[in-house]
Amino acid sequence: MSVDTLAMLFPNVAVTRGVAVRVAVSYLAEQSDPSADRWFWSYHVRIENGGDKAVQLLSRSWTIVDGRATVHEVVGEGVVGEMPLIAPGSSFDYVSGCPLDTPAGSMHGTYRMVDEDGTAFDVEIPHFQLHSD
Repeated sequence: MSVDTLAMLFPNVAVTRGVAVRVAVSYLAEQSDPSADRWFWSYHVRIENGGDKAVQLLSRSWTIVDGRATVHEVVGEGVVGEMPLIAPGSSFDYVSGCPLDTPAGSMHGTYRMVDEDGTAFDVEIPHFQLHSD
């Protein structure tokens, strides 16, 4: 996939120590019910290892801010039940979702990684907006 195509598909990107995290977000009207104060988004994350050592994702830490500026912290092991090992030049993709009780918000965070030498480090997850319109 070309760099231009990636930029169009994944408009939100952050790079830390050669690891790129790209995020594309979609509002899911069919899973939302505004009359019940429920809005739902899916987000597709692509983690690319541009470094020269394999890295493993150990945990995630998300900060979700709703339309009332209420902050929700989500911390846990791995992503979607996995702790992927990403070889140099390889990538890992997953899709997850975020419900809110407001029609807008934002998300950002970090992934805790460890490289093949045992060095742990945090990788930035780019800030992205959640809009229902």
